[in-house]
Amino acid sequence: MNIPRTSFPRIVIIGGGFAGVALAKKLSKQEVQVVLLDKNNYHTFQPLLYQVSTGGLEPDSIAYPIRKILKDFPNFYFRLADVEEIDIDKNKVKTNIGKLKFDYLVVASGSTTNFFGNTEVEKHSMAMKTIPQSLNLRSLILENFEEALLTSDLNERNALMNFVIVGGGPTGVELAGALAEIKKGILPKDYPDLDTRLAQIHIIQSSDCILKGMSEKASSKAEDFLEKLGVNIWKNVRVTNYDGKTVTTNTDLTFETATVVWAAGVKGATIKGLDAEDFVTRGNRLTVNEFNQVKGFKNIFAIGDIACMASDEFPYGHPMMAQPAIQQGDQLGDNILELIENKPMKSFSYKDKGSMATIGRNKAVVDLKNVRFQGVFAWFVWMFVHLFFLIGFRNRMVVFVNWVYNYVRFDREARLIIRPFKNKLKH
Repeated sequence: MNIPRTSFPRIVIIGGGFAGVALAKKLSKQEVQVVLLDKNNYHTFQPLLYQVSTGGLEPDSIAYPIRKILKDFPNFYFRLADVEEIDIDKNKVKTNIGKLKFDYLVVASGSTTNFFGNTEVEKHSMAMKTIPQSLNLRSLILENFEEALLTSDLNERNALMNFVIVGGGPTGVELAGALAEIKKGILPKDYPDLDTRLAQIHIIQSSDCILKGMSEKASSKAEDFLEKLGVNIWKNVRVTNYDGKTVTTNTDLTFETATVVWAAGVKGATIKGLDAEDFVTRGNRLTVNEFNQVKGFKNIFAIGDIACMASDEFPYGHPMMAQPAIQQGDQLGDNILELIENKPMKSFSYKDKGSMATIGRNKAVVDLKNVRFQGVFAWFVWMFVHLFFLIGFRNRMVVFVNWVYNYVRFDREARLIIRPFKNKLKH
């Protein structure tokens, strides 16, 4: 990999997500060598992926080059690499570009979509965890409307204009709200010769409420917002299969649709060598102690979505969200430096800063530690928080200008089929 030898301890970080970047920043300008490995050369702001899928934002406005984030840090190296295996006996990582020895290893590989073993659903539905997946979904949505214009079969046309979102968490709720606004304000203009009123948006939720991790008030209000936008919410219903045409459930309900978005769960993205039952727990996550050390190791750590730090307050680990990842990365930077100097490390304590979700124009729900609110003010808070955590001044300005333009004009300019998705499937 052409990483120079050094007398400094070498810390290898796998993954340039929220956790990996937070750790790398914390270790900047310290007497350590940091090597960050990722299969992409950019950091993705995942909370806004749904806006790429629905044409509200272009992908480069929520992505930022990893090298640029850390360009001013001495002793920092980035390599575009796909990590294939961790050799825990020899303290080496094996990648598609070679092997690299480490003194300390931090796994921050994040999470991937969890289809719960249903291969048919995995084959035919759409995930939305990466920028390429979001672009595929954007293309599929637009291609389906183009096809709906051409067919004279009413059932086929309805299926092409029906959307089923599996999972009523923040991702599912925000995507449903965005699709509902497109149906209301954009589709009638783009497709005047198509009765877009027939388009249907469904959320299928296996439990008795949406936004289950938030307060009852937030869940209830979000449901009210969605229903006023025309979204159909099906609670206590579980999807059992999808063959590309028909969604079947554990009830009598079935849905004819050409578009199923799977937002029903995620699982840890484990790596060969650290994927044995000894290390992996519920949700395919790595078991770590209060210092984020992987079970059985002193020099191998895991942070972010991949890490499961069980406690009385969080028996199944911390939420797989940005804030725990950022906080773990930030503290682990201090702890590794303490470990190098043989000083005691500090236990991680998660500071819950709240959760929020937007359902569309002037509609959002926010749960903070001591206050909860919904509606227009919540929507402005949601926008401010997301702009604040975006990396890069340009990205913040581009997203802000897009949001203002979309709000004033009630438009989404990025509804472009740049890379056709269905043609790719045919080949």
